[in-house]
Amino acid sequence: MNKAITDGLVLTPPAFELGLGVWSSENGTAGSATYAGAPNAAVAFGDQDFGSCLELIKIQSTQKLRYMGQTPIIPGCYLRITARVKAVSGALPGVRIAGYAMSASGHVSGLTEVGSTVTLSSYGTVVEVSAIVGSGNRGGVAMAWGTEPIYGHFGLDLTGANGAVVRIDDIEIEDITEAFLRDMMDWVDVRDYGAKGDGVTDDRAAFVAADNAAAGRMIVVPEGTFYIGSSLSIGSPIRFVGTLSMPVAARLALLASYDFPTYAEAFGSELEGFKKALQALFGYTDHNTLDLKGRRIEVTEPIVIKDLAPDLTNFSNRRVLRNGQFNVIDGPVWADTVVTSQATYSTSQQTTLTNVTNIANIPVGARISGAGVGREVYVKAVDVGAATITLSQPFYGGSGTRNLTFTRHKYILDFSGVSKLDRFNIADVEFLCNGQASCIMLAQSGQMFQIRDSYVTLPKDKVFTSIGRGCQDLLIDGCQFISNEGQTPAQDRVSIALNVNANDVKIRDSRFVRFGTTMIMHGSGHLIVGNHWFQGDEETNAVRVAGLVFTQTNVQSAVTGNYIDNSVIEWTNEYSPDPDYGNEYSFGGLTVSGNTFVSINVAPWFTWFSIKPYGDGHFLHGLTIANNVFKSLNGSIDRIEKVDTSFADLDYGRMRNVLIEGNTFNAVNQLCANPVVLQVDQATAQTVWTVQPGPFLPFGGWARNVESVVAEGMITNASGGRVSSMPYVNVEQGATKQDVTVNWAEPAKGRINIIVRMDNPN
Repeated sequence: MNKAITDGLVLTPPAFELGLGVWSSENGTAGSATYAGAPNAAVAFGDQDFGSCLELIKIQSTQKLRYMGQTPIIPGCYLRITARVKAVSGALPGVRIAGYAMSASGHVSGLTEVGSTVTLSSYGTVVEVSAIVGSGNRGGVAMAWGTEPIYGHFGLDLTGANGAVVRIDDIEIEDITEAFLRDMMDWVDVRDYGAKGDGVTDDRAAFVAADNAAAGRMIVVPEGTFYIGSSLSIGSPIRFVGTLSMPVAARLALLASYDFPTYAEAFGSELEGFKKALQALFGYTDHNTLDLKGRRIEVTEPIVIKDLAPDLTNFSNRRVLRNGQFNVIDGPVWADTVVTSQATYSTSQQTTLTNVTNIANIPVGARISGAGVGREVYVKAVDVGAATITLSQPFYGGSGTRNLTFTRHKYILDFSGVSKLDRFNIADVEFLCNGQASCIMLAQSGQMFQIRDSYVTLPKDKVFTSIGRGCQDLLIDGCQFISNEGQTPAQDRVSIALNVNANDVKIRDSRFVRFGTTMIMHGSGHLIVGNHWFQGDEETNAVRVAGLVFTQTNVQSAVTGNYIDNSVIEWTNEYSPDPDYGNEYSFGGLTVSGNTFVSINVAPWFTWFSIKPYGDGHFLHGLTIANNVFKSLNGSIDRIEKVDTSFADLDYGRMRNVLIEGNTFNAVNQLCANPVVLQVDQATAQTVWTVQPGPFLPFGGWARNVESVVAEGMITNASGGRVSSMPYVNVEQGATKQDVTVNWAEPAKGRINIIVRMDNPN
C-alpha cells in the first residue's frame, strides 16, 4: 500500500531553494516563526554533496526545523521521514527526526514526537537520519501516534551545544506501509490502528478503526492482551493470536466470525469464550445459532446466564446452541448449597412462605423439602426485606409453621435469573455431567425450550429443572439421558430427569436410563410419545418406584407408544394446598395407550399404574388404559393397577368414564378391564344368581352398572323347561359393593354373558 501512488498524496515537502517561508523554527503550526529572512538560515547553492540545500546555524538548545504543511496521518499507513545532514563548522551537534502531532482540535499531547538522536562525529561527513511515524506500535516505528492525530508537521531537531553550522539536504517523507502490510495480503493488523495490547489501554477504538479499514479483509489480533472497555461489534472476519480482556457486561459481537472456536481463541479460554459467545447470542440478531463446531468445553463452574448477561431479562427470539460437548471438571464449586430454615405457610397464600428465618442465605432455585411439601417444589423468588419466598408450587400439608431444608443444586447451564426465555433450542449437544453437576435449570417463564438429538450423561441430581413456567411447551426429542445412579437400588435413588410446572410439554422418542424418578409432570396437555424409560436394578424380589408422576388431577394428557420398564405411572394431587375434593375436576383426562410395560425380578405386589390421592373425596372421571402390553419377567405380579391409600382413598361411588380394554397381560395373576365381560354358569336352578366381577374391576372399583345380560343357550328351570322371562339386576351388592345379582322370576339355571362397569359411562 502506498498512498502517494494510490491516492495521489503529496508527502515530501518542497525543496529549500523554493523558499524558507514554509519552514518553521517552532512547531510548524500556522502563525509560527519561519526561517524566511532569519539571520541563522540561508539557502546554499552548489554544495558538492547536496546541490542546493539549507545552511543553518544552531543558536538554540533545540534548534527546530518543521515543515508547515499538513502531512496527513492515516490509520494503517506508515511514513518514513529522512534527512541527510553534514557539519560544516563549530561544535558537533546531535540530529534527530521530529514532528508535531495534530488533531482537528489541536495538538495531541502525550505522544512520542522525536526519533533517535544521531551525533555528528566529523565535518563534511554526510549522515542520514530517519524515523517512522504511524498509527500502530509496530517494530521499527519511532513515533506510534494511534488514531487521534490526523496530520503532523515534520522536520528535524539539532541538539547539543550551540554554534554549529550544518547543511541539510531536502527532507523526504515517503509512505512505507508496504514494509508492514502489503495490499496483496488479505488481512489488517489491529496494531496498525493504534492497539497497544498491554492489557491496560482500552484498544476498542483501534479495533473499530481496523474493522472500518478492513474492507472485506480479515483482521488479525497479534500476540498480547487487548483490553476492550465496552461492547464491541466487528463486521469483518477476525483471527486471534493474542487474547481479549473485557468487562463482564461488555458484549463482543463477531458478526463475520460467530462461532465457538473463534470466541475461545479470543479469550484464551474455552469456558470464557463460550460465555462471551452465548452472551453475544442474546445480544444481537445477526446470528441465531451458536455453533460449537464439534468442540469440547471443559466446564469448571456453573454457567449462570444472569451473571454473563446481567441485563438479560426477557428474550423471545429463536436461538440455537448446537454441535458440541460440555465436560464437567470436578471441583468444590459443584457442591450443593444447603440451608435450613423455619417458615410459615398459609393456604390463603398458596405460593408464599412468610417469616422465613435465615432468608439471606437461601438462593433462588433451591429445592424445598420438609413435611407437607410435594416433590420438586422450588424457590422462585426471595424477598429478603420482607422475609418471604415465592414458591414454584403450593404445599399440600396445610397451614402452619414448619422446619424446611433448601437445597440448591448446581447446573451446567443455569437460566434461573432470566425472567422469560422463549424459543431457545439445543441440538446435537452432549453434556458430560460426570456425577458432579446437574444439567439445565430453566428460566422462570417462557415457551418452546427445545432439546433434540442430544445426550446427558451422569447428572448428579437433575437433567432439567423448572422453578416456574419456563417449561411451557417444553420439547424433548430424540435424546438420551443416563443417570449417575445406575448401580444404586431403585428405591434408594434420588435423581430426577425432569420436572415441569406448566402445560403442553412434548417428550418424544427419547431414552431415560435408571433415574430415581424420570418425569414429574404438573400442568396439562402433555404428550409423552415413543420414549423408553427404565428404572430397574440388579435386585431380586425388587422394589420399583414411580417413573412418570402426574401431580394434578385433571391432566388432559396422553402417554402413547412408550416402553415403560420397571417403573410406575403415578397420579397424585400433591401440589394442592387443599387436597380434599372440592369444586374442581377430580382425576381425569388421561389416556395411556399402545405402550409396552415390562418388569423384571419384582415383588408380586408391584403395579405399573398407581393413583395416590392426597385428600378425601376424589374419583376417576376420564381415564383410558387401552391396547397396552403388560409383561412380567422372572416372576408374576398380582395386578397392574392400584390405589395408594397412604393419604386417602377414592370415592368409588362417583367413578365415571373409565375405559380399560384391549390390553394384553403376561404373567399377571389378575386381569382387569372396564367394562368387564363375564361368563356366568349356573348349574342348579336358583332365583338369584350372584356374579362377582370385583377382581376384574380396576382400582378396586364397585360394580356400579350392568350394560347387558345375554343368555348363551336356553335358560331352563329345575325341570328343564324354558325360562323366558327377563331377569333384572341389582348392582353394588355384597360387603365390598363389588357383586351383582341377577334376579329371575323363577329358579333358573344356564349360562349368561354379563357386562359390568365400575363407573358411570359418562
